[in-house]
Amino acid sequence: MIFNWKTAVAVLLAAACQVTVDPTVAMLAKLLRDTARSRLGTLAYQSPLGDWFKLAEPTLETQPVPQPWLVQATRTSKAGDQFKILEALKLEIRSLPPDVPHVLLDPSKGYQTFLGFGGSFTESSADLFQQMSPDMQEAVLQAYFSRDKGLAYNWGRLHMGSCDFSKGNWSCVAEGDEKLESFSIQRYQNTILPFLRRAQKAAGDIKLLASPWSPPAWMKDNQQMLNGGTLLPRFRSSWAKHFVLFAEAFESEGLPLWGFTVQNEPRAVTPWENCLYTADEERDFVRDHLGPALAASTSSHLKLLIWDHNRDNMFLRAHTIYSDPEAAKYVWGIGYHWYGDTRYEFWPAREGMLLFDNVRKVHELWPDKHIIMTESCQESGPRIGDWKLGERYAEAIIQDLENWLEAWIDWNLILDETGGPNHVQNLVSAPVIYDRARKKLVFLSSFYYIGHFSRYIVPGAQRIAVASNRDKLKATGFRNPDGTLVAVLLNQEDYDIRFWLNVNGRSAETELPARSITTYRFHHDDVNPE
Repeated sequence: MIFNWKTAVAVLLAAACQVTVDPTVAMLAKLLRDTARSRLGTLAYQSPLGDWFKLAEPTLETQPVPQPWLVQATRTSKAGDQFKILEALKLEIRSLPPDVPHVLLDPSKGYQTFLGFGGSFTESSADLFQQMSPDMQEAVLQAYFSRDKGLAYNWGRLHMGSCDFSKGNWSCVAEGDEKLESFSIQRYQNTILPFLRRAQKAAGDIKLLASPWSPPAWMKDNQQMLNGGTLLPRFRSSWAKHFVLFAEAFESEGLPLWGFTVQNEPRAVTPWENCLYTADEERDFVRDHLGPALAASTSSHLKLLIWDHNRDNMFLRAHTIYSDPEAAKYVWGIGYHWYGDTRYEFWPAREGMLLFDNVRKVHELWPDKHIIMTESCQESGPRIGDWKLGERYAEAIIQDLENWLEAWIDWNLILDETGGPNHVQNLVSAPVIYDRARKKLVFLSSFYYIGHFSRYIVPGAQRIAVASNRDKLKATGFRNPDGTLVAVLLNQEDYDIRFWLNVNGRSAETELPARSITTYRFHHDDVNPE
């Protein structure tokens, strides 16, 4: 179909009028609508007007310690609050008034233990970090990895070989080297390893998860790293050995891995690096090659995650692989991505592909296995000025935590003002934008919304029972290792919501302003009464 201004007008009118159109036209209409609604702020920022933009910078103060029977609250809102410390709420012994909006917390009910939050050390992010001034580099490190004044990230994801956020296609071995004698991580020495070392120093410890986007082109049936293709059967053992060598190389650099995913997005055919596996093929590769190779190596302690794609088919993938005991014994758990929300993306099927419940369903059938969210970002550019970007993060984090999620890893740590660099122009958002032209850092709404969880829910925290009696009051809660309780509440509506907060027979009336998120922290004596 020829796409010009007349077509654009037609598809926009079709979308506005809710008429039934050809699926291709409907997808284009959604793409145009998404661009119009969500990229205006970015486009304005990229224009000369951007020189006068007042963009949020992180105000990351050390948070006060909660006092007995006083609830310490911190808020971010579209109205302008950024981790604003509010006047403490006093919990008083009283019953909830009948039929009022409320959020009830029961610390006596415990669920999964949470492992932490993190982001991805892509080549694009690392290159941008290297281009910054020393002061800006330190600001990024503190903003993401400081426990006292940052987001307290303790996880990192790496691409094994190139991905779309790399400078072109590359792998760790030479063309046709079946014995992998040329294996090297020299490419990582340029910018990724230096960035990782600085982050490790700032964080104290980072769990590193590595994921391949594609084997070397010569190992695949389509002889390229892009546009799908599958791993040729004769190279399965060599590819499994590649994982082992990668882990050993990072260990020798003083940056040991925590684990691997088998394959990034194994059902995606895209213009960037990928490799396709059916559920049966991934099961067989784990059972017959990758699992045994890791188990027989010095990397036998590493964790292995399957799937590493969206929620829609995660149950099918888990069912296929976990149902085979010989494959399942090598698998620590499942990773997944958050994509497929028709409210934010133009490509998902109109029947819906979000499926938050699939996370819980996987846990219910296989409670001994673990669940990690391994990639999230907003597509179609950097989304500067888009408040719904942060709200999408908070809603997804709350939904997934309530469905047994154990760790959350975001996509690129840093991108530029275009949403790149990306070697196929797959431009997306990141919580921190480095404007190379203006030499400034821009912190998006996603940075603050993620921080309302990551700054306060400490690794080792256990989820507790939390219930709201209003759909528009989204909430989750955790007990930290020191006994303090954390509750995070989200209001995505354009109106304020008054409600009661109740724990252990004590209540306080408060308000959640329009388009805001608030983290409440309780003194440990309040939630552990004698």
